[in-house]
Amino acid sequence: MKVIHLISGGDTGGAKTHIHDLLAGISKNIDATLVCFMKGEFSDEAQALGINTVIMEGNPLKAAKKLKTMIKKDGYDLIHSHGARGNFMASLLRRPCGIPVVTTVHSDPKLDYLGRPAAALVYGGLNSYALKRADYLVGVSDAMKELLIDRGFSPNKIFTIYNGVDFSVQVKNPDRLSYLRSLGLSCGEDSVVVGIAARLDPVKDVQTLIKGFAKAAESCDKLRLVIAGEGGEKEKLMALAAELSVSDKICFAGWIDDIDSFFGALDINALTSLSETFPYAITEGARALLPTVSTRVGGVPMLINEGETGFLFAPRDYETLALRLKQLAQDKDLREKIGKAAYEKAKAEFSVEATTKTQINIYEEIIRRENLKKEGKRNGVIICGAYGMGNAGDDAILEAIVGEMRGIDPFIPITALSRRPRETRKKYYVDSVHMFNAPAFRREMKETKLYLSGGGSLIQNVTSRRSLWYYLYTIKAAKKLGNQVMMYGCGIGPLKDERDVPRVRKVLNSYVDVITLREGYSMAELGRLGVLKPKIMISSDPALTLSAASDDRVDAELKKYGLENEKGLVCFSIRNWEGFSQKAASFAKAADFVSEKLNLKPVFILINPQEDGEVTHSVMGLMKTEAAIISEPMEVSLTIGVLSRMRAMVSMRLHGLIFAASQGVPLVGVSYDPKVTAFLDSIGHELCIEFPDLETEKLEEMIEAAVLSRDGEKSWDIVEKLIKAEAVNSQMARQLLEK
Repeated sequence: MKVIHLISGGDTGGAKTHIHDLLAGISKNIDATLVCFMKGEFSDEAQALGINTVIMEGNPLKAAKKLKTMIKKDGYDLIHSHGARGNFMASLLRRPCGIPVVTTVHSDPKLDYLGRPAAALVYGGLNSYALKRADYLVGVSDAMKELLIDRGFSPNKIFTIYNGVDFSVQVKNPDRLSYLRSLGLSCGEDSVVVGIAARLDPVKDVQTLIKGFAKAAESCDKLRLVIAGEGGEKEKLMALAAELSVSDKICFAGWIDDIDSFFGALDINALTSLSETFPYAITEGARALLPTVSTRVGGVPMLINEGETGFLFAPRDYETLALRLKQLAQDKDLREKIGKAAYEKAKAEFSVEATTKTQINIYEEIIRRENLKKEGKRNGVIICGAYGMGNAGDDAILEAIVGEMRGIDPFIPITALSRRPRETRKKYYVDSVHMFNAPAFRREMKETKLYLSGGGSLIQNVTSRRSLWYYLYTIKAAKKLGNQVMMYGCGIGPLKDERDVPRVRKVLNSYVDVITLREGYSMAELGRLGVLKPKIMISSDPALTLSAASDDRVDAELKKYGLENEKGLVCFSIRNWEGFSQKAASFAKAADFVSEKLNLKPVFILINPQEDGEVTHSVMGLMKTEAAIISEPMEVSLTIGVLSRMRAMVSMRLHGLIFAASQGVPLVGVSYDPKVTAFLDSIGHELCIEFPDLETEKLEEMIEAAVLSRDGEKSWDIVEKLIKAEAVNSQMARQLLEK
């Protein structure tokens, strides 16, 4: 494989480090050439690292002509560009050279020229043009990938990479006091030194750091601050330090050549940027065993877990920054504990070796895709379901299926049909078209290899005959347009209007290759319908594979509702259904029973906020005791995490039961639909009452039994059974993709 990299050659900071480390690493495995359009420090350092470096100064059009000849003569497979000038040059070469262009986006293009309107207009405009013409993009962090998706770039053409550092280097500064004083800092043996390495540009917002430092220093006299960097903001920042009377505690050190000695002399690493991708400053700080206090921007949270590997705060929130600086300054043990945790996480996940391997894998995937195009072969998966409608259960199914497809192939192109395509693209990093845009999804189906009818109870006509016809149509279209077709961990029925039975039987027998079912009831229903030709297997719901959010995120969510100190919580999830007004009092009395008799706190949760809110509030209005309601929509992992803290789950919503079951939480089902009863039967759970038969006393008995079951121990044997069965889904999908 031969790759040519294009860059202006005047780059500094993280971009320079990333490209030097990357090319030094990949050059050991592939043939890589770096072309710089000016000679200087960047190209000199590249050559010193042994990188094959070519300088092409002068007229851009002449340089483009030389590059075209060079690329064709030497047989390069890919053009990889960086920065506005490199990207624009790559856009000129893309068509005449006939090879793909991949562009790495190191920072937000709209903020690269902040405070320089003329440069933003010229270079920013050229860069914007070039990015739109690139075949593939690489975002330095998932946050950058999300930003690019938000700006209209196809998720299936964006890859993610993270800046890595060399952990074979031991960062120490045994003569730290002399070193700090040589920079101009007034400090002593007991000083606690905060440092930042950043350009002094508006986007780095060093003003916030100075304000936060000044506030912390008011009550912590031993704090000191070193600012390493140059830029147009320097005089303004020095004036601010003087205005806040902390000039004697701050040192403006200018550019630091030996960054390891700099970090080795610090006690606390800081970052106050308004925008970042995945800055080297946090991994370099972690390599030096430093706790980091950073704005919650870009990919920073990938390394910095709140209170574990550092602290995060909102951009420009200097008061929270001050609190964290003071807290760390006064607790040496805490600094050492957090610094060590940051080191271990960064070493495991963000080494330069990991970055190099990822980049080579990206190149291989791009070449594979290009070869498939040339050979006229299919690639990718298209997923259809009830997505983008505000239901946490359906969205969980999509999230789970996407995760399982990535497990089969981390780079597989995925397209989802959704009611809110833009939201789906951003949330799941997949391409998406509107579910009712037939020309668009038919175009996708002509390119993809596998169609997945994505879980849930799509083959039913209780809610709507039209929705059933739609899902049958997409199955038929996908097969006719050349896809393997699989119904993935789904439920079947009920079909209350028998007029639809012949149509269902014909479509499923004629156009479906594999059906995996989430429970046995659906198998019996397929038999009743006469669906016999596809390969049919029992599996489980895909959402069971999803993980809970971290403990600190769950703690923060519970704290929002005053539930962080509650020792016993029982969750209720209800939905509107025919006859609910006659049953609302039973739910209210059962919730009062939880509070008065079991001495636990009832908590209501909205699996579908749009549909469940009104009936939930009506039940709470009938209660005599106080209950909590988690009313704001939560992402699925956070919902699962919150449910993991419950002593029992009382739910009409199927996915409320599934989420809780995945965490071993005892269940009480109120079945308004056979799918609820079928799921509970599939896991051998007997605490279920049919909605028409709902009575207060019976519901209270079941809740008490759930709370007291196994003395409150979680049912991990059920969880293990469910997850093992669910693996059938991805196994069948893999077989179809390999056909």
